[in-house]
Amino acid sequence: MRETGTHEQKDILGRYDAVMMNAFGSPKRVFSHGEGIHLVDADGNRYVDLLAGIAVNSLGHNHPAVNAAITSQLSRLGHVSNFFATQGQVQLAERLAAAAGEGARVFFTNSGTEANEAAFKVTRLTGRTRIVAMEGSFHGRTMGALALTHTPKYRAPFEPLPGHVEFVPFGDLEALERAVDGATAAVLLEPIQGENGILPLPQGYLAAARRITRDAGALLWVDEVQTGIGRCGELLLHRADGVTADLVTVAKGLGNGFPVGACIAVGDAANLLQPGNHGSTFGGNPVAAAAANAVLDELASGVLENVRQVGHWFAAAVEELHHPLVDHVRGRGLLRGIVLTEDIGQGVVDAALDGGWVINAPRPHVLRIAPPLIITRDELRPFVDALPALLEAGRG
Repeated sequence: MRETGTHEQKDILGRYDAVMMNAFGSPKRVFSHGEGIHLVDADGNRYVDLLAGIAVNSLGHNHPAVNAAITSQLSRLGHVSNFFATQGQVQLAERLAAAAGEGARVFFTNSGTEANEAAFKVTRLTGRTRIVAMEGSFHGRTMGALALTHTPKYRAPFEPLPGHVEFVPFGDLEALERAVDGATAAVLLEPIQGENGILPLPQGYLAAARRITRDAGALLWVDEVQTGIGRCGELLLHRADGVTADLVTVAKGLGNGFPVGACIAVGDAANLLQPGNHGSTFGGNPVAAAAANAVLDELASGVLENVRQVGHWFAAAVEELHHPLVDHVRGRGLLRGIVLTEDIGQGVVDAALDGGWVINAPRPHVLRIAPPLIITRDELRPFVDALPALLEAGRG
C-alpha cells in the first residue's frame, strides 16, 4: 500500500477542500509529476497510469515531442484571437478535415463539451430542432451538452434543459427507425459509450444509422471525444468502420493534456455555420494547434498499430484469467471495460490505487482501462497479474 500520510499531502488536500467547489468530492491523491505511463504523488509514491486523465494523455506524461512543440510555439506566439489565422491552426484543420471526409470544415474549441455545443448549433441551422440521442449517452456538462446527455442524475438538478431531444435505447435499430422522421435535425451517438461502461454499438448499427438519417434528410452526428484520435486504434473509429458522418466531435487525446477540441462538419453541413453564428476566444490558438499537430505526428509513427495489438492482447489476457468476478472485456483498442459479475467497481479502484494502479469505474460493475497509447504488453502484464488480488480486495 502506498504511504500517503505525509504532512505535505495532507496539507494540500486540506487546502483543496477549503477553496475548491465540491464538484468532484475530495481527491484521493495529489500528483506532482509524471513521466511516460507513470505518475508520482506528493509523497514520492509511483503509480502506473491506466486512465490517462480519462483518455486524455494519449502519449503519456511529459512527452518530449509535445513538450517541444508547445514550448517552441509559446516562445514565438501564444495567442492572436480568431480575427487572424496561424499556420499551425490551418495545418491542424486540414488534417482533421481529411480524416473526417471530403469537403469537411473545422471549428476549433477547448474541450469536447464545447465541440458538442458547436455541433448542436450547427444542427439548428438546418431549420429543424429535433435531436434523437441515445440512452446511456454522455456528451458534456454545459446546459446544451447536458440536454443531449441521458443519465438522469446529471440532468435532473438543471431541468428544464434546452433543446428538443428524444432518447432511444442504445443499439436498438428498430427504435431508431421509429424515432427518425422528416422533423429530425440529427441523430447523435457515440461509437462506444465511455461513461456508460465502455459499451460498443452493435455491428452494423453505424451504417444503418447513416442510411436512416440520409433517408430522412437528417444529419448523422458522431461524438468521438473519447473514442477518437487513436484511442481505439484508429484516428476516427466511425471512419474505420466505413461510415462518413455529417458532424464529428473530437477532443480529449488530441492535445495530450493541452486543452483542444474540434467540431468537424462534412459535406453540406460544412457550410451551415456562418460569421456571427458562433465563436471561441481561445479555440484553435497557436499553442493548442502545435500540441495537436505534434500528437498527430506521433500517432502516424506506429502508435496506432501498438494500440490495436496491445488492446487485443490485454482483453484476451484478462479473460484468460477465468476469474469468477470477471464476466468479459469489451471495447476496442486501448479503451477497454472489464465487466464484473458484482457491483464492486469502486472497491477495486481503491484497491488498485493503493497498489499503484490508476483506473476508474464508470459504472459500479465496470472497470475502465484507458492507458497512454504508447504502453506495451510488458508494462500492462503486471496489472493483469495483480488483477485477481485487486478484485478480491475490492470485494471486501
